[in-house]
Amino acid sequence: MLNTLRRFDDRRLRYLAVGGWNAGFGYFVSLGLYHWLAPYLHIVLIGAIANVICISMSFFTYKTLVFRTQGNWFQEYKRCYVVYGGNAVLGIAALWLLVNGLHVPFWISQGVVIVAGVVISYVGHTLFTFKRKPS
Repeated sequence: MLNTLRRFDDRRLRYLAVGGWNAGFGYFVSLGLYHWLAPYLHIVLIGAIANVICISMSFFTYKTLVFRTQGNWFQEYKRCYVVYGGNAVLGIAALWLLVNGLHVPFWISQGVVIVAGVVISYVGHTLFTFKRKPS
């Protein structure tokens, strides 16, 4: 039981550390792509390209460094998009509700959405993307 708890805590810490890396990576990739491609492409297309690159990096780092699953690369990659897509829809809806509906300042709303998104992503990846089959 203690080993299971220790493994769970280690995984949560790894998730936060890798998530910090992924956030920084995403920020700088997005900035770089915008700087490089803005004269040629619409911002939405740049955002889509950045999303594919950043979700791919997140998937790779979570798979190899956090959840450490074996095989199932394509299946887990597809599931990763489901988790991030669902998280994005919930985040946008929450921002709309908090800012426009409840008149909470944007900076507070965005903070709430980010924290909730981290929790939702962790649960989604644990229970769906990288779920291990019982042995």
